[in-house]
Amino acid sequence: MSTPSADELMRRKKLDVGPETVSNQASTDFPGHWPGENNEWDLDYFKETFKVDFHSHTPNDTSFSLISLDTSVANAFRRILLAEIPTLAIEEVFIYQNTSIIQDEVLAHRLGLIPLCGSHSGLNWMKWYAKPTDDNEGSGNPSDYNTVVLRLDVECKWQEGGLQRAVAGETDPDKLYVNHNVYAKDLKWEPLGKQSEMFPPGEEIRSTNPDILIVKMRPGQSVSLSMYAVKGIGQDHAKFSPVATASYRLMPTIDILKPIVGADAKKFARCFPRGVIKLDSVTSEDVEQHAELESKEGESKAVVDNAMNDTVSRECLRHPEFKDKVKLGRIRDHFIFRIESTGQWNSDQLFLESVKLLRVKCQRIKRGLDEMMK
Repeated sequence: MSTPSADELMRRKKLDVGPETVSNQASTDFPGHWPGENNEWDLDYFKETFKVDFHSHTPNDTSFSLISLDTSVANAFRRILLAEIPTLAIEEVFIYQNTSIIQDEVLAHRLGLIPLCGSHSGLNWMKWYAKPTDDNEGSGNPSDYNTVVLRLDVECKWQEGGLQRAVAGETDPDKLYVNHNVYAKDLKWEPLGKQSEMFPPGEEIRSTNPDILIVKMRPGQSVSLSMYAVKGIGQDHAKFSPVATASYRLMPTIDILKPIVGADAKKFARCFPRGVIKLDSVTSEDVEQHAELESKEGESKAVVDNAMNDTVSRECLRHPEFKDKVKLGRIRDHFIFRIESTGQWNSDQLFLESVKLLRVKCQRIKRGLDEMMK
């Protein structure tokens, strides 16, 4: 069994980005396995090489890297984040009165897309709601453990003296009307059974963003309706997805093969997003290493500062003065994740939940294989 050199391992990891094409993107029939080499799975080796680096974190936005991982596993995390972590969303709307200008169907659709949040333990306590069918009419009965009830009762009226101000030429609706804007904060949760216990104050069912505008009204118009929110996953409908987006990209690489100095260095830096390329001064050590820098000591030279911020636009490859001076690429096993939560879960918790779900899937497959072997 042969052992590849460090240069060969790095070559395998890199995708080469050219002006019009991408090369070295093909994989072997079995990813990570090469003829004549021992590529058997080694848990200790995986523990040594696998890394998770967090770059930025806020409750609703997280960026981190997964390093030395196969594409199939990284993509499994992404798909689980999008489609398999359960959340609450409005499933049914019962409209008693709607005299606004928005049609009933459009109003119900807008309500269904409002992200809701509440206690995580309460969400785990809730069971799945199965809609009744012709075969099992009794299985879809709403109850406190599978359905959350919300109400919306709003009527637009004139403010005191608002009509007179309107006649006088006032046009500001905030000075003329009451309840002319209906927001997500106007949704009122009506706890049933044990729900008040499972969703205590501070973790009650509510909109993640209270300022989502639902409808605009004028005096004499009103909306009265009730809603059923149920537990679901994004695989059933996008409204249940806990993320605004969950994506990853490969780590960019920028290799400066020959020194880029002077005015070319400034132009080279402008070819990339801010912070990717910085300008340093040519030193005596640089002159010793590169004969073409003689008499240029002290001039500006282009240096890679933070390749992760690069969007790989290939702009630098379009300029002839940089021909054969720079090489762009991407590392195929370095995944930069970006998770934007809709608010039900914190963004870092979402990734941990995706890990748990992938583990459950693996255990399910393992049990199935064990049954097949019996």
